[in-house]
Amino acid sequence: MESIFGKKHDLSAMTIFIFIIILFLFGDLLVREVNIPAFALQVGTIFLSILLEAIPFILLGVFASSLIQTFVSEQTVQKWIPRRPIVALIPAAIVGALLPICECAIIPVVRRLISKGMPLHIGVVIMVTAPILNPVVFASTYYAFSSNLSIVYGRMGIGFVASLIIGLIIYIVFRNRLPLKKSIKHAHHHENHRFTATLAHAVDEFFDVGRYLIIGAFVASFFQVVIDREILVGIGQHEMLGPALMMGFAYVLSLCSEADAFVAASFTSTFTSASLLAFLIYGPMIDLKNTLMMLAYFRRIFVVGFIVIVTIVVYVSVYTFQFIG
Repeated sequence: MESIFGKKHDLSAMTIFIFIIILFLFGDLLVREVNIPAFALQVGTIFLSILLEAIPFILLGVFASSLIQTFVSEQTVQKWIPRRPIVALIPAAIVGALLPICECAIIPVVRRLISKGMPLHIGVVIMVTAPILNPVVFASTYYAFSSNLSIVYGRMGIGFVASLIIGLIIYIVFRNRLPLKKSIKHAHHHENHRFTATLAHAVDEFFDVGRYLIIGAFVASFFQVVIDREILVGIGQHEMLGPALMMGFAYVLSLCSEADAFVAASFTSTFTSASLLAFLIYGPMIDLKNTLMMLAYFRRIFVVGFIVIVTIVVYVSVYTFQFIG
């Protein structure tokens, strides 16, 4: 147990999670008994909604990551990867499209695969495609935009092409450098008990990434309350500013990719199709909470480079789509 909960940061994370659970269960009572400002109530409500939306997928991701750590060897990962790095981009995108995992859950999974020997650019392609191209996201987008299928297929098509370009640039820029921030912890004393080892890895990883999820969710909820939506309406129809604005909006809101289509649909009368696509493609690839989660696993220089590359590729892709489509 000491290996799981012995560290101070694990205890502090547990304390925060317990506080959040108490707040969720007894929040109504606190509101009635304590005079809480409306601004704080709005932030708290959005904060809890982001956490409750993300935590199930985080659990899915950390358990998948732990299963990979326990049951998948480095040799097995190497067998999956095509010998030619550029050729491997397309299979990686297809693998990402088949994974029913959102952007919260895919980060620990990809981190674990990279630590097992998967090339960085292949892991990145899986990381950016899974939250956009998976069947659950396709279904939610189709339902939200059933009257405008160009958005549905535009999201899938641009997401697929952009992921290949992002992977290629990552390969060119970073080559064989490993940007993982720290080595993966191995529970050697659990090697004879794989179930215990899997559980230990999952608990460690959950509290490791959970701290950053909480910080990101709070900052995102704060900005959601502060941002004046009327400002968005003013420049929503601009060909160049509209997509850029919606990318920034997607970054700040930090929505789950399974639900972001319904938020985007509410802006249909305000923003152009290109702006909506920018929102639907950029947010799942990188947002505020995921930035902090990535910083827990990857070196800062890689995270900054990744954000810059994704931002440029998505903006150029969407802007080009305006004229081709």
